Amino acid sequence: MLNKIPQRFWRYFWDVDPKKINPVKKSNFVIGRLLDKGDVEVVSWVLKNFPLQSIKMMLSSSRDISPKTAHFWRLYLKIPEEEIICLQEPYLKLRKSHWPF
Repeated sequence: MLNKIPQRFWRYFWDVDPKKINPVKKSNFVIGRLLDKGDVEVVSWVLKNFPLQSIKMMLSSSRDISPKTAHFWRLYLKIPEEEIICLQEPYLKLRKSHWPF
């Protein structure tokens, strides 16, 4: 059963204590962080350990992933753009106001 994040992925959780994160209870956070910041090994681990429905749910509710990552997974999972919150205009405008580059 998936109850901890492998130590080799702790570097992606620089702002929290990865030993204390339950990947099942905090699946949106874990999936989003790893898909947004991770490499091929990380993505493979996420796809093996989380159902596609959980990944889709994260995409439809998270504002913490980059638009580039969201577009990739939208295409890969065949999700309509309007169902992904971080690709909606209000969010994109807000993002640019915080980081205009």
